[in-house]
Amino acid sequence: MIVNDKPFYISPEDYLEAEKVSPIKHEYRRGQVYAMVEAKKPHIVIASNLARLLGNHLDNTPCLVLTSDIKVRLEEANCYYYPDIAVTCDERDINNTDEFIRYPVLLVEVLSKSTEKFDRGEKFTDYQTSPLLHEYILIDQTQMKIDCFRRSESRNWSSHLYQAGEQVYLASVDFRDDIAAIYRKVPGLQ
Repeated sequence: MIVNDKPFYISPEDYLEAEKVSPIKHEYRRGQVYAMVEAKKPHIVIASNLARLLGNHLDNTPCLVLTSDIKVRLEEANCYYYPDIAVTCDERDINNTDEFIRYPVLLVEVLSKSTEKFDRGEKFTDYQTSPLLHEYILIDQTQMKIDCFRRSESRNWSSHLYQAGEQVYLASVDFRDDIAAIYRKVPGLQ
């Protein structure tokens, strides 16, 4: 995320209108707009692998697996973010044509040096305001390492770390697969 040098307040409505015609994507956080950094090949391969695996797993369910072109609206936090992958199973998201969803059960971010601190900190805090979010996944693109943050029935978050040789379990969508499948064909890791 690149911070605008001269921040000024932009309404959510103005942001959405501008985003429709912008040649680059921007995230919106409480009146401020931030240009998205271009992803590198390992990032793209990891996100594509997991989106494909999740899509195949959820093919016969009402759930949608959406990639980085969909925004997630966080009303309580007053934010719009573009996660690398979002999964929603809520008919309010599935049965509309909005350019954003509101009720993801799973959000995934592939980490980079420039975004990791924000993804682990403020963005995670903002994502926690999403009413149906069950899991937040952070994927390292330089080593086989996945952090899974899972919300319990009591609304508390716990952390589960998956590393090389392990099977990843995503409870929100009852998905299991070897971590190697998510990192398949990532340059420098296979």
